[in-house]
Amino acid sequence: MRILFFGDSITDCGRDRKEAKSLGNGYVKVLADKLRPIYPDMLLEIINKGVAGDEVGDLLLRLDEDVLAYKPDVVVIMIGINNVLHHFKNGKPLDLKAFASDFETLLRKLKENVDTVIFLEPFLLPSPDKMRMRKLFDEELAIIKEIGMKYADEFVAYDEMFNGLTGSISYLKYSLDGVHTTHRGSRLIADTAIKAIRKHLL
Repeated sequence: MRILFFGDSITDCGRDRKEAKSLGNGYVKVLADKLRPIYPDMLLEIINKGVAGDEVGDLLLRLDEDVLAYKPDVVVIMIGINNVLHHFKNGKPLDLKAFASDFETLLRKLKENVDTVIFLEPFLLPSPDKMRMRKLFDEELAIIKEIGMKYADEFVAYDEMFNGLTGSISYLKYSLDGVHTTHRGSRLIADTAIKAIRKHLL
């Protein structure tokens, strides 16, 4: 059973790209360490293909080489936050119509070639310097939810989950900058994603 994780820095999380078995220090590593003992009789190959800074269009460009060439049984994908971050921080306009087209093409191609696609929703926690991004991010999220739920076998809604928790707990417990997770945040992603993955393991 080959499970491939695809995404940006939250997936990448410092993985050694020269080492094929490197899973980084984030939710992928936490999830792998939890999943393998549950299925001791199953040969689980877990691959991390996250690349920090990637947007949806970047994943589309490297889809064939970094995903489909490996013929994974399951692809777990989280993407979308950088399209908003780069709009505000780098002055790169976010065209929501073009975003929707690229995002749908990405998920459609995945679904056409992979047995199981699990989409992990991107999230934005209430860090003061990110509050100005919320309106545009919500518009992007509406697109992500509509298309994600159309193509993915499982859609895990993290934005609502994280923001619900930060109503009573400081967001700093889960992310120091509102985007990249602390170990506690990574555990939360892993613990929820693993439930979605297990539904599709024989």
